[in-house]
Amino acid sequence: MLLAGVSTSGMAEEKFTFLTNWYAQAEHGGFYEAQAKGLYKTAGLDVSIKMGGPQVNVMQLMAAGQADCTLGDNGQALETWQAGVHAVTVATVFQHSPTVFISHDKVEKGQALKDKTFLLATEAYTSFWPWAKSELGLGSAKIRPYTFSVQPFLADNNLVQQGYVTSEPFSIEKGGKPFYVYMLSDWGYPPYGNSIICMADTVKKRPAAVAAFVKASMQGWKEYLQDPTAGNQLITQANPRMGADQIAFGIAQMKKYELVTGGDAQTSGIGIITEPRLKKTWDMLVKNKLIDADKVPFEQTYTLDMIKDAKVMP
Repeated sequence: MLLAGVSTSGMAEEKFTFLTNWYAQAEHGGFYEAQAKGLYKTAGLDVSIKMGGPQVNVMQLMAAGQADCTLGDNGQALETWQAGVHAVTVATVFQHSPTVFISHDKVEKGQALKDKTFLLATEAYTSFWPWAKSELGLGSAKIRPYTFSVQPFLADNNLVQQGYVTSEPFSIEKGGKPFYVYMLSDWGYPPYGNSIICMADTVKKRPAAVAAFVKASMQGWKEYLQDPTAGNQLITQANPRMGADQIAFGIAQMKKYELVTGGDAQTSGIGIITEPRLKKTWDMLVKNKLIDADKVPFEQTYTLDMIKDAKVMP
């Protein structure tokens, strides 16, 4: 199931479809900024941006030919490779994962949360939760489903909930109770966040188009963080329920935590990925038995060629 999208038409531009991982929001702002300012058109592309959502399996849709590239974390690409969908990571928006645990208690280490009950969405079981159990010692913690409402968390001081640092804290603040946010990346969780993932066959057959999309998108991100006005207009057009205050919160959090401009982006440009960082995620998934090393050949699951020459400096 796909929801509404926006596009820039052109006579000679090469058509390119990009599928995001959620409803339009600040975390996708650079793509909408590139669309609004004609950066894709200048790069020779006629880009359509389609929204994902809570019931949308973006990897399956991309494999079915409904998108050329999609947004996800690089661990997701590795797991779907094992399932037979050969997709590769070509760049990343966030230099570290925006995934957080949110607690009513202030703690120094993740292990201090082991006696709490965690609210987790289904995808947690194939991403950060196996890592959290093994690396943070949370194997004995109780679990309840997370339904993308913060009300259960606000009502129970024994709960810890998952979230994005750019999203859930905005809603929880309205509850008026103190809370604490812990970035899993600060505790060693290795994946990138919001990576650009494309079918291996697309990269092989259309490398120039993919590289052009990546570079224009990263320029869009640079300009979005400077002045998000144009991108935000398309975000609210695609997702009218997204309020200006929530968008502003998301942008402020991305800047505060240097999600886009931190890490290796400081020296190699927005969107950069490196083999050592990608290998850490591969190693983590193998260690936690989420992928079989013999079935997911690390060297085939990424390419640096689409981003290495973009060099869009923060």
